[in-house]
Amino acid sequence: MSNFLENLMSTYSSESITTTTIVTMLLMVGFLAVYEFLVYRFVSHRSFYNKSFNITVAVLPFFIAAIILCLQSNVVITLGTIGALAIIRFRTAVKDPVDMMYLLWSVFIGIICGCQLYEVGILTSIVVTLVLLLLENVAFGRKPYVLILHSEKDIEEELTKLFDAKKISYRFKSRNFTSKGFDYAVEFTYKDVKELNQELSKNERVSKYSIIEYDADDIV
Repeated sequence: MSNFLENLMSTYSSESITTTTIVTMLLMVGFLAVYEFLVYRFVSHRSFYNKSFNITVAVLPFFIAAIILCLQSNVVITLGTIGALAIIRFRTAVKDPVDMMYLLWSVFIGIICGCQLYEVGILTSIVVTLVLLLLENVAFGRKPYVLILHSEKDIEEELTKLFDAKKISYRFKSRNFTSKGFDYAVEFTYKDVKELNQELSKNERVSKYSIIEYDADDIV
């Protein structure tokens, strides 16, 4: 047991952390954090940009990198940090899976820079950006849309015939009746929305309508 403890203690450097090491680590963390901040802002095309979340993912790596750097110097700090982190619970739910990816990216930057593996952090961040650009700009199938339509009379049968004639994949999401007329919400996918727009604009029984593009829970 004593030999095991001696080997464990010898793995930690007895030298104090120099100012040069700290400054270099913070500069690299700052560079990668700003890079992630810009990627989240401009590469990840989001309908509702969350600035507070973006600031969080940019600042988080500084704390993680500092913790990792300290863990390499003292076994007591390591054990204390593990015990402290074990009792932390985060109650805020992350609704968007993409936001979870950016949180993991921030943790990755902090750990990698804390271990002073800067080349790994830079190359991985570049590759992740290229993958995001590829997946964001490559269209997989047809885009989904939602048609919000109002008419004074029931025109569901006409809409059904129009969609069938155009071979549009559709589904009625809601049908609402009011004293002023009928409201429909139809989810559909179609290659040429301009053509459908022209057909609906010619229908005199349609009072007003909106065609909305959406991606998952984000309305574009």
